[in-house]
Amino acid sequence: MPTAELIRSAIRDIPDFPKPGIIFRDITPVLADAELFQHSISMICETAGTVKIDKVVGIDARGFIFAAAVADRIGAGFVPVRKEGKLPWTTRGLSYTLEYGEAAVEIHEDAIQPGEKVLLVDDLLATGGTASAAVKLLDGLRADLIAATFLIELTGLGGREKLGNHRIESIISYH
Repeated sequence: MPTAELIRSAIRDIPDFPKPGIIFRDITPVLADAELFQHSISMICETAGTVKIDKVVGIDARGFIFAAAVADRIGAGFVPVRKEGKLPWTTRGLSYTLEYGEAAVEIHEDAIQPGEKVLLVDDLLATGGTASAAVKLLDGLRADLIAATFLIELTGLGGREKLGNHRIESIISYH
């Protein structure tokens, strides 16, 4: 069974992408390896503990890959948090800054009922702008956020601090 270290060794560093000074963590080798991908999903599922999760929320776009697989595996619904203007129904949205620009995300207003137990999943926690916006949207819907889980966390960028008192889990950390 692969360990987090084996998964980490499959992640490629792409310097200066999408702009100079950024090191992009390319997860496509993990996705392409059935055993590594399955194990990464198992590790994310474990972060929910024994809590029965109602909805797994995935952040656009790579978070969808992990969140949908986790939702399927644990028998929960999947809810996307998408880039602004991509959802076809009544939404709540929030603008935020990220490490290389500005963006906005939205969620359907009726996607989560008050008190539903939610696991938030994304591939990467960096400066925390996107994750913080997603957490605020979930708080606005009165979701019970059990944990926010990330395959990768870049610990030196302060993202964890932007998520407040919520439980944060990461499978792989880069310092």
